[in-house]
Amino acid sequence: MKYEEFVKYVRDLPVIESELFIATEPNPDALKVQFSRWVATGKLIQLRRGVYVLPAHYCDKPGNAFYAANILKKPSYISLEKALEFYGLIPEAVRVFTSVTSKRAGHFENDLGEFDYRHIHPDLFWGYQPVKLEGQNVLMARPEKAVLDLMYLNAVDVSSEFFDGLRLQNIESLNAAQLADDARRFGKSVMVKRANVLAEYLKGLQQGERRL
Repeated sequence: MKYEEFVKYVRDLPVIESELFIATEPNPDALKVQFSRWVATGKLIQLRRGVYVLPAHYCDKPGNAFYAANILKKPSYISLEKALEFYGLIPEAVRVFTSVTSKRAGHFENDLGEFDYRHIHPDLFWGYQPVKLEGQNVLMARPEKAVLDLMYLNAVDVSSEFFDGLRLQNIESLNAAQLADDARRFGKSVMVKRANVLAEYLKGLQQGERRL
């Protein structure tokens, strides 16, 4: 396949997966070599093996880092601090795109950013939803699940100091009933306790207090 022909097929894609082409290619080994040559000559940017983006001057859409986070490791959804930033629950910009996966943990750094993947048991791989970003559906944890994933995966010792450190804002985005239901679904009493502490903290914030 000539590069010009390839660009016509993919120039409107935010992320390119080589397996979509190799699966229908009569000579897949030759195409793999071609991909390697395009990367070496700067005509293609590799995010990880089998996942690419076109250089900006060749494509109609710039690389979508949120969407790429879903593609770099499947299945996965964005969660923890990056999801909290997306929902405006914390004020700081989060550099790392942290996702949850039922597969092995992993880490990638490429031209679109830094991507970290935290393993979670398949029974806990839920609580996410598609959100539309730059025309693409991106799997993102619900606000409540993002907070619970953070407490669960980091084994957080919940306290007012911890929540003060997060500098939670726009707390109306968190549904107290959903938070309680999700915590119970973890099947661990410690998660219910953590969710209860958070609920009391949020109640204090709403009343203009900062104590538990």
